[in-house]
Amino acid sequence: MAAEERGRWASRTAFVFAAIGSAAGLGNAWRFPYMAYANGGGAFLIPYFFALITAGIPLLILEYGIGQRLQRGAPGALRLVKRPFEFIGWWALMVGFTIVAYYVVVMGWIVLYMGYSLSLAWAGREADFFQQQVLQVSEQPRALEGICWPIFLGLVVSWVLIYLCIYKGVRGVSKVVMITVPLPVVLLAVLAVRGLTLPGAVEGLNYYLEPDFSRLLDPQVWLAAYGQIFFTLSLGFGIMIAYASYEDPRSDVNNNAFLTAFSNCGISFLAGFAVFSVLGFMAQTQGLPIEKVVASGPSLAFVTYPKGIALLPGGTVVQALFGLIFFLMLFTLGIDSAFSIVEAINVGVEDKWKLTRTHLVILVCSLGFLGGILFTTRAGLYWLDIVDHYATHFGLTVIGLLECLLIGWVYGAERLRQYLNEVSDISVGLWWSVCVQILTPAVLFVILTLQLRKEFQEPYGDYPAWALISGASLVVLAPLIGWLLASARGKEA
Repeated sequence: MAAEERGRWASRTAFVFAAIGSAAGLGNAWRFPYMAYANGGGAFLIPYFFALITAGIPLLILEYGIGQRLQRGAPGALRLVKRPFEFIGWWALMVGFTIVAYYVVVMGWIVLYMGYSLSLAWAGREADFFQQQVLQVSEQPRALEGICWPIFLGLVVSWVLIYLCIYKGVRGVSKVVMITVPLPVVLLAVLAVRGLTLPGAVEGLNYYLEPDFSRLLDPQVWLAAYGQIFFTLSLGFGIMIAYASYEDPRSDVNNNAFLTAFSNCGISFLAGFAVFSVLGFMAQTQGLPIEKVVASGPSLAFVTYPKGIALLPGGTVVQALFGLIFFLMLFTLGIDSAFSIVEAINVGVEDKWKLTRTHLVILVCSLGFLGGILFTTRAGLYWLDIVDHYATHFGLTVIGLLECLLIGWVYGAERLRQYLNEVSDISVGLWWSVCVQILTPAVLFVILTLQLRKEFQEPYGDYPAWALISGASLVVLAPLIGWLLASARGKEA
């Protein structure tokens, strides 16, 4: 697709909002607060922001810069850098496709819970309601035992909404993100304000933010900070390269990257106030230490926080309202991240094969929907956990490492830095090149090495070996499929 024919964002604000929407997903609400709590509270912000400056922002600038300058999605951009490395871009998209297949299933859960909020259907039996009534979890990964039809319906609804968000292309996305990005921030603020007015909220925030500076001597805390920054900015998916390719080649890169990164971190920080104020209230109401009510991941969103909602003063109407606000907030956080992955895939395919936009979006959404059906079965929770573990902890880490090495050393960090500073109001110094060429890949290599060592020493979870091998095979299949797609004949300009 020639640069002059390429779609463009309606405005710089639309681009930044879209990027923030992609970066700020479900993990901001249910992972960051727990990570801060578990790794030194307020002291965790020191390695967190250090990781942001030395890894998150440099890699975000890299992806923005290479996408904007070369005016291609991830496969096409890396092909222009060095033809044999096109497969890395496809590899990123294949990992993204794997992730979005189960990510949208989680959005289907959220759709159901928005309905359940109206009657507080979970009240008094939150864990059993989630595990047995909603997910209908079987005894083991092998026992698929059929599809859970309410989740299947939630999956259909979620994919239809994703299609409606992106079928008109970047101009349509420009309009969508002006609603879906600020809305969850407003809803988070409402939840935070309500939480801060509850008895016990201060104690909850103390656990969230009370600094334990001794934890800064623990290398695992620093690695946790780097891991959180890397995964929270949608790096390694090819998303930011694709989004930046819709920018004018003379647009400001560095400012946009800083705006995106700090906005994403601000949303995570705000989520901590919304979550821990309610956890403190729950602990006081139930007469429990806060350690007994703290949770992370799906357990926080679908068990712990709903339990807190059911304890809110004001009666069932108020509780139902805040339940609806909470799950609407989660859904709007999730949908921007989901359709950004789909859009990255669309851009890669459009660049290479020039397919009709409408047909392409239908095809990708349909394939994503079919890929998600496994996770709607009664064993879906097991497979979601297994696939997520290997796709995020290995697939994305390797892609980020390869991006740094390819752009930093083959394309040339200084060559890209010269372009970045020519088009940006704020210049980046030599520190950026050092981070891209040395520091960031070194940290990603250490993270990957430690993850691999842990995998062999203590296999993930309590899953049977065949299930783990099945999940790990995705890490192997993604680059192979990427290589096949890169080898296929296209219609590149």
